[in-house]
Amino acid sequence: MWNLTEANDYIKFNAIDNEDFLDADDDRKQMLLNVSKRTIDRKFKDIEIPNEAYYLFGASLGAIFNDTNKMAQQGVASFGVSGINFTFKDGIGSKNGAPVDLAGFIPDEVYEMLGVSRARTAKWTVL
Repeated sequence: MWNLTEANDYIKFNAIDNEDFLDADDDRKQMLLNVSKRTIDRKFKDIEIPNEAYYLFGASLGAIFNDTNKMAQQGVASFGVSGINFTFKDGIGSKNGAPVDLAGFIPDEVYEMLGVSRARTAKWTVL
């Protein structure tokens, strides 16, 4: 079990996109931190991970998988409620219908905190 008071305080003052995590119920916060830990531990074997890294990624996961973004991941192209309309770009959370590895969502700040370089792939463009 996570110390949610500590997690909330850290996320409140250190994560820019923190509303989805802070507004979540305690069970969802525990789940987001569990997924954060599992994903980071799988990605960074043999590195000691501070709780702050899990907190930052947990907050990111809260935003990535909030109710609105989940609709985009499920294939909803757009929707409207009381005059407010949302239109989604393709590719949130999936590639050709297949789930994307959550490690791809780990924030750069976590890489920096761990002293690890993020491997970037070059994309070719034609000018």
